[in-house]
Amino acid sequence: MLEINNLQKSFQRKIALDDISLSVGKGAIYGLLGPNGAGKTTLIRIINQIIEADAGTIRFNGQLMTQSQLAQIGYLPEERGLYKNMQIEEQLIFLAQLRGLTKNEAQRNVTHWLTKFGIQDWRTKRVESLSKGMAQKVQFIAALVHDPQLLVLDEPLSGFDPVNVELILTEMKELKASGKTIILSTHNMQSVDEICDRASLIHEAKKLAEDTVWNLREQHNQGEYVVRFKGNMIGFVNALWTDFELLGHEEIGDNRFMAKLKMRGTSQMNDLINALVGKVELELIEKKLPSMQEVFIDIIRGKEEVHA
Repeated sequence: MLEINNLQKSFQRKIALDDISLSVGKGAIYGLLGPNGAGKTTLIRIINQIIEADAGTIRFNGQLMTQSQLAQIGYLPEERGLYKNMQIEEQLIFLAQLRGLTKNEAQRNVTHWLTKFGIQDWRTKRVESLSKGMAQKVQFIAALVHDPQLLVLDEPLSGFDPVNVELILTEMKELKASGKTIILSTHNMQSVDEICDRASLIHEAKKLAEDTVWNLREQHNQGEYVVRFKGNMIGFVNALWTDFELLGHEEIGDNRFMAKLKMRGTSQMNDLINALVGKVELELIEKKLPSMQEVFIDIIRGKEEVHA
C-alpha cells in the first residue's frame, strides 16, 4: 500500500527526518510511535503532501505519490481543523466534496456516519457549540467520509473518555476488516497493543525499530511467566529450585495462587512445566510479554545508554 524510502527533511539546521524508510501493508493498522519532537508529524505531513521531503520517495499502491492520490487518503491531524462557525453536516459535505465526491454522494456518506456515531440530531449544530469529545467525533468522520483507502490518524484518541476511546478503536477494527489501511500515530500504547499489526519507533529523526507488534514485544521479553495453580505454596517454591526466580505471588482462593516467575539461564517453559507437574495442580502458564509501553521505554533507554 505505502512504501516510504529514504525520506529526509530538515528545517534550517534542524534535522526532522533522517533517512526514514517504512513499509505499510494493505489492510493493516500500522503504529507510528515516538516521543514528542521525534519526527512523526513531519512524516505524516509529507505523506499528505502538506510539505515536501528534501530527499526520498513515497509510493502509493506501487506508484510514486502525486496530488491526484490524495483523494484516496483520509487525514486526521493532531491540530484539529474544523471551521467553528459552520454547521456539522454542512462542513462534512464540504470536506467530502473537496476530496472528489459529488454533493449527493457526500450527503449520503455524511448521513451514514452521523447516524452510526449517534450524532444525527446534531447535524445542524455549529462546531463552536460542541464539546471537545463531540468535535473530535466530527473530525474523525471528516477523515473517512470520502471512503479513502488509507487513513492517517494523528493522535485520534486524544480528548475522548474511555467509552468513546473504545468506540473509535472498534471502528478502526471494522475499517481494517473492510480492507482499509490505517497509519496510527499515538501516545496511547494500550491501543497499539490491542489493534496494531506492525509498528515502528522514531526517535530524534531516526527509525530505531520496525516489526510486527508481536515480534517487538517478544524481542524485549525478560523471560517472565505467570503461573496459576492449586496446591501448597511451599511445595511450589521448592519445585522451582534454582532454575526459576519467584518475583511475587498472591493467593486468589482456597489453596489457589497466582505467581510471577523469571527464568534463569537457558530454562524454557517446558522446563518449568516439568518441574511443577506432580507438585501442584497447574491451571495456567503464560509467557508475560512486555507491553508496547515497556518496549518503547526499553528502546529509548537503550538508545540513551549507547550515547551516554
